[in-house]
Amino acid sequence: MIDLLNYIVWNPDLEAFHLGPIAVRWYGLMWIIGLATAYFVVKRLYKEQKIKDEYFDPLFLYCFFGILIGARLGHCIFYEPDYFLTSGKGLIEMILPIRFLPEGGFKLIGYAGLASHGGTLGLMIALWLYVRKTKLSIWTVLDNIAIATGTTACFIRLGNLMNSEIIGKVTDVPWAFIFEHVDKVPRHPGQLYEAIAYAILFGIMWYLHKKMPEKIGTGWYFGFCLAYIFTFRFFIEYTKEIQEAFEATLPLDMGQILSIPFIIIGVYCMIRAKKLEQV
Repeated sequence: MIDLLNYIVWNPDLEAFHLGPIAVRWYGLMWIIGLATAYFVVKRLYKEQKIKDEYFDPLFLYCFFGILIGARLGHCIFYEPDYFLTSGKGLIEMILPIRFLPEGGFKLIGYAGLASHGGTLGLMIALWLYVRKTKLSIWTVLDNIAIATGTTACFIRLGNLMNSEIIGKVTDVPWAFIFEHVDKVPRHPGQLYEAIAYAILFGIMWYLHKKMPEKIGTGWYFGFCLAYIFTFRFFIEYTKEIQEAFEATLPLDMGQILSIPFIIIGVYCMIRAKKLEQV
C-alpha cells in the first residue's frame, strides 16, 4: 500500500479563477504569462540594440500564431495521426478547438494537445516570415528570441504540471508526485524537471548576453538554446511515460526522435558562429 505521506499529493483545481461565466484555466494562464514575459524581454533587447519600435510591434503576433499553430499541428501529426488525419471530422478538430460528440453536435474544449517540437518549428517559420517583411537580420531575431525562450518554456511546463499531463514514470524518489487526476501512483514530476531546466536556461542566457553582446546576430544564442533544450528533453524523456501507445514499439520515444534534428541544428549554429568569429 502506498504511503501518501512519503510523497507530494498533487490535486490542484484546473481553473485559476472566473471572469463572470468564463473559467480561466491554469494552463491557458501559464501560456499567457510565458508569452508576456518573453514579450517584455525581447522588447528590452530590441531597445538595447536600438532596433526601431515599428519592427518590434508585429513580432508578438508572428510568434504567438507560429507557436500555437505549429504546436497544434505538431501534436496532431506526430502523436495522433490515426485520429486527426483519417477523417473529415478529425481534420476539423485539428484546426478548431472543438470535439465532435458521439451523439451529435460538438463541444468547445480548447486545443487539448500541443507539441513543443511543432511549436519550435512553427516559431522558426513565423520568424522567417517576419524577417522577410521587416528586412532585419534573421540571426539577430533568432538570437533575441532564443534569449527569451527559457522563460516561456518554463511557464508552459508549469501549465502542464497544473493540468497533471505529460506525467513521469512510476518511482519511489521522495519528491515523487501523486497525480490525483491520473492514477494516484507516485511518479516523476517530469513537467517540473523541465520547468526548472528552462528557468536555469533563461538565467544562463541573460547572463551570457550581458557578457557577450557581440555574439547577438551570429546565431550562437539560437544554437545554444536549441542544443540545451533538446538535449535536456532527450534525456528527460527516460523519466516520462510515453504519450501514445505506438511509441512503446520504438527504440526511442517520439519526443526523443524529434529532439535529435534540433540538437544537430543547434550544434551547427554554434559551430557556424564560432567560425564567423575567426574570419
